[in-house]
Amino acid sequence: MDSHPRRASYILKVKVLGIMTKADLVVDVMRLGDLTRTDAETIIETIFDSVVGALRAGDKIEIRGFGSFRTRQRNSRIGRNPKTGARVDVPAKRVPYFKPSKDLRDLVNQDAASKIPSEHPDVNADARVSTE
Repeated sequence: MDSHPRRASYILKVKVLGIMTKADLVVDVMRLGDLTRTDAETIIETIFDSVVGALRAGDKIEIRGFGSFRTRQRNSRIGRNPKTGARVDVPAKRVPYFKPSKDLRDLVNQDAASKIPSEHPDVNADARVSTE
């Protein structure tokens, strides 16, 4: 029996649901650079703090080959409380927005593209059986 049931269920959750957490990033950075956990946490926190600080200042963050972060302005509006139906004033606000780069989109869809059969007739020429 595993002495760490939480850890075992966490590992199972990651594998089943495909969730990557900040702690997983810290572990990846630790392994990559042969760093201590504290050093890796400092690196991850510094990156996240820099992104948040830039967005708060209204700056756009561009990471080549990954994507860009920016804020979008949402106008104030009148909403409804779904439970009571009462009108609610929703104030204007800025919301963070991420736009993936073409490289990232291609990398994410790389496996999917290889599983889709090509509709171009010359691509699968080797797979055709000759009847001559």
